[in-house]
Amino acid sequence: MIKLGIAGVCGKMGRRIFELACNDKDFEVTLALEKKATPQIGKELGKIKISSSADGLFLVDVFVDFTAPEATQDNLDYVARYKKALVLGTTGLNDAQLKKLEEVSRVVPVVFSVNMSVGVNVLFAILPEIAKRLGPDYNIEIVEAHHKAKKDAPSGTAKKFAQILTDTTKKEIPTHAIRLGDIIGDHTIIFCGNSERIEIKHQAHSRDLFALGALKAAKWVAGKPAGLYSMQDVLK
Repeated sequence: MIKLGIAGVCGKMGRRIFELACNDKDFEVTLALEKKATPQIGKELGKIKISSSADGLFLVDVFVDFTAPEATQDNLDYVARYKKALVLGTTGLNDAQLKKLEEVSRVVPVVFSVNMSVGVNVLFAILPEIAKRLGPDYNIEIVEAHHKAKKDAPSGTAKKFAQILTDTTKKEIPTHAIRLGDIIGDHTIIFCGNSERIEIKHQAHSRDLFALGALKAAKWVAGKPAGLYSMQDVLK
């Protein structure tokens, strides 16, 4: 059984990861972590209490972090100190934070992905082939939509799509962000030729697909050697 720690357990993603992990026989949640100002600190969540102290990491095999860049920066220090595997889904990391992530991955195994969805990661893998086969006569743009509370725009997923397509086509890919209502996550890649248009669209109907992807990554990374891994590694 894998002992799991979850950062941001009172957030939407953290809470869903907690709920799904508690119903998975392969996991025991041993740390539910939140920032100090959270009103729920000290309250019971399932069989454990919500804590603001990372000292509980000594009980953990894998730590899952879907928080914010500032919190992730601290969490990187914690997993390095306690030598614990990390599954990281935080988006919006700046260059300094990404550099720190690389440094920590030399000490512990880290699965980092801007999107833990299996479907999105399949698209990451096949988009280069689609762009190559369509050729330079097709214009490409990306449109993404998320809920109005999402802070980073464009999304990390849209940036990853754009990076993959730029690397393939050697052209900058325009990306458009929409923030409306409670949209969980929509991404559309548009390939437009002279007489036709191809749209590849991924829609997240529930946060469960991200949470289940994170738990899949947690099972995979447990016991792995230090290194920086992606969901592409998990899905091989």
